[in-house]
Amino acid sequence: MKTSTFALIAGIVYLALGLLGLVPATLMPPPADAPATHFALLYGYLLGLFPVNILHTIMNIAIGVCGLMAWSDRMDSMGFARAMAVVGGVLAVMGMLPMLNTVFGLMPLHAHNIWLHAITALAGAYVGWREPIAARERRHAAPDRRQRMIPVPVERRFGLADRREHFASISVA
Repeated sequence: MKTSTFALIAGIVYLALGLLGLVPATLMPPPADAPATHFALLYGYLLGLFPVNILHTIMNIAIGVCGLMAWSDRMDSMGFARAMAVVGGVLAVMGMLPMLNTVFGLMPLHAHNIWLHAITALAGAYVGWREPIAARERRHAAPDRRQRMIPVPVERRFGLADRREHFASISVA
């Protein structure tokens, strides 16, 4: 999978989760034993699985927008994948710790959010660090000389009788 494809998929998933978090009909009330948060606005379990509140929803929307920007080359898709690996890993570990599973009462990171962030971190790490930076995206590489359309008179002006000769072989006396 290319890094731009990962950015597109992660962007769509997180943007969809963020937008669904803004719809009260998709939120189930949290159970009685769920950790309390200070921000109770739109606090509930998204689709009955993921605990969210307004801050978590805004974070999901921001991640989704960044993913779509990385896919459309407005951001570096390799940097997005690596950032998702680090941020997702940190959020997954924070969700497992009892004192940090609500980020000091700001947003919930427990329950099914742990595996969602862990899978995102693993996928981001695989895509972000699987190959060298120089060869990561072939679509941005300079095209082959044979594919560039250079008019023949321009080449003859430099003394090249044949297109197969290189500009570097010209010696200036």
